[in-house]
Amino acid sequence: MAHKPVPEILTRQIVATSRLLRIEAIDLRFSNGVERQFERMASSGRGAVMIVPFIDDETLMLVREYAAGLHNYQLGFPKGLIDPGETPEQAANRELKEEIGFGAKQLTPLKSVTMAPQFFSATMHIFIARDLYPESLPGDEPEPLEKVPWLLSKADALMEQEDFTEARSIAALLMTLRELGK
Repeated sequence: MAHKPVPEILTRQIVATSRLLRIEAIDLRFSNGVERQFERMASSGRGAVMIVPFIDDETLMLVREYAAGLHNYQLGFPKGLIDPGETPEQAANRELKEEIGFGAKQLTPLKSVTMAPQFFSATMHIFIARDLYPESLPGDEPEPLEKVPWLLSKADALMEQEDFTEARSIAALLMTLRELGK
């Protein structure tokens, strides 16, 4: 199936910035001649990682951390930004060491996903981590993260958890179950 050509970018302008975010207005011309302005989060180009760590054959390790957007604590998988010069695999291992105190000898890529691509250009690379070994690195979280082991056989109960709502963590869990044939 042939794809439509992407719209032509006529102008780009940063309209708002903060310590973490930049909002860009882009004026576009579509292939049918219609012109519109869209706003989007300007990408840092770094990307991010999320890791589904197995502390043994049947047990996942999740973390509970403060989520400023919801002003509560959320349960999810370790995650973080890719630092300049890092590969996604290196970032995944670093984030594991920072958030749960383990590195991984085996990282299996599941899928790279986007979130709200109409507004964001960020990509998150999701991995399964196995064959963990103890190693810690200092993280950038303002408080220690709560580590929450969870049996894979109790995945349905995890989906019912009131604080397990983050779409990327849910997608990572479902992809993990599919990858393992469960």
